[in-house]
Amino acid sequence: MRHPAKRCTYDDTLLVTVLVLVITGLVLLTSISAYNGNVKFHDSFYYLKKQGFATGLGLVGMAVVSRIDYHRWIPLAVPGYLLSILLGVAVLLFGEEYNGSKRWLSLGPVSFQPSEFAKVAVIVFLSWLIEKNIKKMGKFKSIVLTMLTILPIVGLVGASNLSTAIIILGIGAVMIFTASPKYLQFFWMIAGGAGFMTIFLALESYRLERIAIWRNPEKYEKGYQTLQGLYAIGSGGLFGRGLGNSVQKLGFLPEAQNDMIFSIICEELGLVGAGILIGVFLILIWRFFVIAAKAEDLTGALIATGAMAHMMIQIILNIAVVTNSIPNTGITLPFISYGGTSVVFLLLEMGLVLSVSGYSGRNQKKEMRPENGAGER
Repeated sequence: MRHPAKRCTYDDTLLVTVLVLVITGLVLLTSISAYNGNVKFHDSFYYLKKQGFATGLGLVGMAVVSRIDYHRWIPLAVPGYLLSILLGVAVLLFGEEYNGSKRWLSLGPVSFQPSEFAKVAVIVFLSWLIEKNIKKMGKFKSIVLTMLTILPIVGLVGASNLSTAIIILGIGAVMIFTASPKYLQFFWMIAGGAGFMTIFLALESYRLERIAIWRNPEKYEKGYQTLQGLYAIGSGGLFGRGLGNSVQKLGFLPEAQNDMIFSIICEELGLVGAGILIGVFLILIWRFFVIAAKAEDLTGALIATGAMAHMMIQIILNIAVVTNSIPNTGITLPFISYGGTSVVFLLLEMGLVLSVSGYSGRNQKKEMRPENGAGER
């Protein structure tokens, strides 16, 4: 008898959750960005069109990457990481400045943020490096050396984007922690990281200014955005004003569709709506954990763990900034905030994790299938 063609079995829950977040993000962006789009570009759907195009591109990329065995990306780990460093240098030399920060590179009519590529590059690079040196990961020296390898990109990215530098450091720490059999030595690592961040913050006066604004936003002109975000959250109450009925997005909260979008979500959908969105994010993080636990090998487990760390840290940072729990660092809410580069590379990363789940599923089926036709009729 003819056997049917083998098919990839992806993690359906992860795939559905990603699609739910993507659709939810586009719906919320339509509501929140309409006013700014009309005022600045005379087109209420200006931001939606750009985000929709980037999302479509990202979904195609996710579908393609998910069907490629993730092992095939490992030989590109070092070149990809070196490319992220070169792009980081290019940003410092030729990057475009927006709101006081150099984060974008322009290639003709297209501009993108190399820091978004760097997150994915670091995950793949560390998956290769840790797997290569797994027998040494119990030694403190090996842990430190592994962490030192990503400091060049952390420094380059952190020069203009502190929040992304923190995310990359967090990704590295979580991936190394996962692979190391000894946990107590991570206290020294955390202490070293805290010292590094203290020095890094002190190097630029504007970073210290952000801490002062965080402590007393009402005393500084630059605290205006934070205060307006808090007003939006407070006015939303339990069930919100209703989708599209935000007041703060009408010019009171600058660039509401970007980093502070969660505050408008709280205003329009209330605590209940914001809680449901956080619940969907938790499902996403949970699936990363499950895929990492079921991965066929250490490389796959590390890729899923890196994606989990990325998502978890970025969500926490964004919500903490919006609620003024930490100083403003300028970080987007995954899949929800406006940003073409962000959504494209997030979806490519999701494709990579889906590849891990699909590869593990194929191998599990092979193990269950009888050999030499035994048991078949």
